[in-house]
Amino acid sequence: MTPSPWNQDIFFQYPVTPFQTSCGEIDLPILYFDCSIAMALFLVDLDKAATLVQDPQLAVVPFAGGKAMVGVAFYEYRRTAIAPYNEAGIAIAVAPKGAAVPTMPLLSYLRPLDKNPLGFHVVDLPVTTDAACAAGKEVWGYPKFVTPIRFQRQGRQFTGIVTDPVDQSDLIRVDGCAGLGVAGPLLDLVLYSRLDGPLLRTLVNTRGGAEMRLPGSLRLHVSPTSRHPMAQRLRALCLDGAKPFCASMSDRLQLRLNAGAPVPSR
Repeated sequence: MTPSPWNQDIFFQYPVTPFQTSCGEIDLPILYFDCSIAMALFLVDLDKAATLVQDPQLAVVPFAGGKAMVGVAFYEYRRTAIAPYNEAGIAIAVAPKGAAVPTMPLLSYLRPLDKNPLGFHVVDLPVTTDAACAAGKEVWGYPKFVTPIRFQRQGRQFTGIVTDPVDQSDLIRVDGCAGLGVAGPLLDLVLYSRLDGPLLRTLVNTRGGAEMRLPGSLRLHVSPTSRHPMAQRLRALCLDGAKPFCASMSDRLQLRLNAGAPVPSR
């Protein structure tokens, strides 16, 4: 691993394993030293979300009012072990079928990773570099593609844009001024994906703290003309013009993206 200013930090003093991708060798876990995040959380129709989770081992988790939760997140990775890049993700809250789901699932995301079956299934994950795309596809089976992604934040004001790789229009845009908020944690994450057969459970360890904010004027807009599958999926969830129920922002994000572990079939 390339030496960094953080190599004396115990959070990053973690055993790594080399992995050869089509774009070169990386180390797992991938370490992220200096990053920003802006995430908007939406409640959508449960059945519409379930149609996008095409995995026989996963079930969409019902939240308030029997709705599904969808996270739309933008990341600016300024310093990582695989070089800087930007990323955007669309993910649906899920759990393995048969897992015990608490009556207040949103609070369960505060539980330690080794005690929490709830996680997210990523349905779109554009990135800005070939190396990040290759790693995501070849290590975890994530649905990545390469395209320009804009990340601009100043205080509560945020603009995130994913460019359509075909016609160069704004495929999706999240922008506006977030509302009032309080300091809160950056959530550790469980991500479920499938690679060459087995369902993988991947742990993402985070730190840095975040601002949990009311939505304010934040809105998600989908290109009215794009035929890209990402645009089609967001339209299927009725998220064009949607207002999130809350937002999370941070310029202090650090994380370890671990290798995935196979989930046994029940």
